[in-house]
Amino acid sequence: MVKLKINGLPVSVEKGTTILEAARFYGLPIPTLCHKEGLSPYGACRLCVVEIGEGPGARLVSSCTYPVEEGLIVRTASERVLSARRIIIELLLATCAQSKTIQDIASQHNVRRQRFRQEHEDCILCGLCVRICKEQMMAGAIGFRGRGEERSLGAPFDARSDVCRLCGACMQVCPACQARCTFNEPDKAICGGCANLPPPCIEKDQFNDMMCYMSPCVACEIK
Repeated sequence: MVKLKINGLPVSVEKGTTILEAARFYGLPIPTLCHKEGLSPYGACRLCVVEIGEGPGARLVSSCTYPVEEGLIVRTASERVLSARRIIIELLLATCAQSKTIQDIASQHNVRRQRFRQEHEDCILCGLCVRICKEQMMAGAIGFRGRGEERSLGAPFDARSDVCRLCGACMQVCPACQARCTFNEPDKAICGGCANLPPPCIEKDQFNDMMCYMSPCVACEIK
């Protein structure tokens, strides 16, 4: 077991545990956007920053990728951490302001304005869709392309990949996907992006009424 202090509280966790996992285990909340249980840590959004160390040597690190160390001192909500998080939230708002997920995070952290140029992008490059496609769906149909300002995400040659099964997992985990559903422009008001394959039990030729009243749907589970 590794012993450390989080917000002044002496704790012990197993070796290999990340700071984020340790803090959450002890009920200390740390906001995240690109992290999801069951997927490899990526550290893209930087919302989970915490301060480690003391004095002049103290520094900010992403808690989802930083493993615990013996004697480590961690602060999850210091003035420096909260200030950094607010700036990160403002940058996320400048990139994708119409995402409900990002708007909710901004509200939780009392961010009422953002001071950066509005970009109105539809992707924050968190990598959730890439990881769930590769690690959970075992497909790898999408990935990152380019570097720096040219970095983007999609299928090779912008064509649907042969290994894509239209499972919809990428849209399910995407925190910015909701941006496509909140446009004020008539031609973009309905994107249809969340319309996945119809459930197998809803077929007009067989049933007059919807049968999906169970949760989870038995027919969907055995399909």
